[in-house]
Amino acid sequence: MDTSSAQAIERSAIRKVSFRLVPFVALMFFINFLDRTAISFAGPNGLTKDLGLTAAQFGFAAGVFFIGYILLEIPSNLALHKFGARRWMARIMVTWGIVALLFTWVRSVEGLYWLRFLLGVAEAGFFPGAILFLSLWVPAKHRSHILGLFYLAQPLTIVIGAPVAALLIGANGAFGLEGWRIMFFGVAVPAVIVGIVAWFYLADKPSDAKWLTAEEQKWLTTELAKEDSAKTDAHGRHAGKALMDPRVWTFALIYFGLVYGLYALAFFLPTIIGGFEAQFGSKFNVFQKGLITAIPYLPAAFALFFWSRHATKHGVQNWHVGIPAAIGAISIPCALYMHSPAATVAVVAVTACSIFAALPNFWALPARFLTGAGAAAGIALINTLGNVAGFAAPYITGAVKDATGSYQAPMFVVGGFMALSAGLVMTIAAARSKPAAATTAFAYQPTPRAK
Repeated sequence: MDTSSAQAIERSAIRKVSFRLVPFVALMFFINFLDRTAISFAGPNGLTKDLGLTAAQFGFAAGVFFIGYILLEIPSNLALHKFGARRWMARIMVTWGIVALLFTWVRSVEGLYWLRFLLGVAEAGFFPGAILFLSLWVPAKHRSHILGLFYLAQPLTIVIGAPVAALLIGANGAFGLEGWRIMFFGVAVPAVIVGIVAWFYLADKPSDAKWLTAEEQKWLTTELAKEDSAKTDAHGRHAGKALMDPRVWTFALIYFGLVYGLYALAFFLPTIIGGFEAQFGSKFNVFQKGLITAIPYLPAAFALFFWSRHATKHGVQNWHVGIPAAIGAISIPCALYMHSPAATVAVVAVTACSIFAALPNFWALPARFLTGAGAAAGIALINTLGNVAGFAAPYITGAVKDATGSYQAPMFVVGGFMALSAGLVMTIAAARSKPAAATTAFAYQPTPRAK
């Protein structure tokens, strides 16, 4: 086959994957992130008052999700590798949708804690499974672009989800339910529906995809096989070795800082916006608060897309993660020192842009040296340990707010963890520039880019 024909098949195969798989998996992620963060919309709109929650209790309820999530993360992702993404991801969605529905009728703080814990158990394995699934469909040189498109679902969840949640909350009294209960019901049903559709829609690997031509299937399968064989470590054969690799643990710490910023912002931004009336004397109705909550995430979606596009074009480098993390570390504590709602939201938007610019490019780094069962275990471990921040961020933020009476001190904690991520990822970059013998813990071999 001549070069031009091979390039045409490559373009066609990647285009089909981009249009056929990525939007659907992104929709699944959209629903996933909306369901796990729905409590952030419910909190300042009736849930906190109706259940009598303090800021620390609200933070614990938001964060306890991640305890169940963490406990089953690695087993769930290994099961996905064994049974296939189609079955396992569909099972995850239907299960978490059923649990999410039960929030409609929660009546106590203890019941809220238990449902958040069970929601985490139900969702365990979905996100790393989605990352692994997409990684099994595209070669490394296209992976940053594909993951960037996938990650667009996360900021767009807030851009679209916050106003939708506000509209549902605005239906207060319908069916004899408070607005926040109607909101929980409304965001849970789509998970069950899309989970059932996923069973029939997804394919586990290129060779199973009837929507690819034989040439496209062969090209994808061959390129992915070449990459697996070129990875010189033994992680593909032994999942346990991936879990012992210092690189995996370093990436987990980097991800911890990024996730800490993400969930501190996601869970408490609606509450901070709800406090604008007391802080600035500005009055907003529920729908207006939903729109204001969405504002920072719209530029974040653009930042994610164009930053990932640059990384794909020039090759993902450590500074594609380090620079945004450093900007976020500086901006997020500054947000609460602004003197108007507009200025506060503008600085929060800078932070959101930073977090979402870093996240999709981060996942292109560990995928370079993990394959097979090692990839399932390694990516799950990184996501699991990183998501400890999902528990820590809302709980610590709420507890420090209760202790200090404001959100200023907790935002400095957020900035500190993001600074840790920036420092570690640039340390890895510095280590890679030294002789291999002196940098065994950090060195990995990036996949060569096509000329």
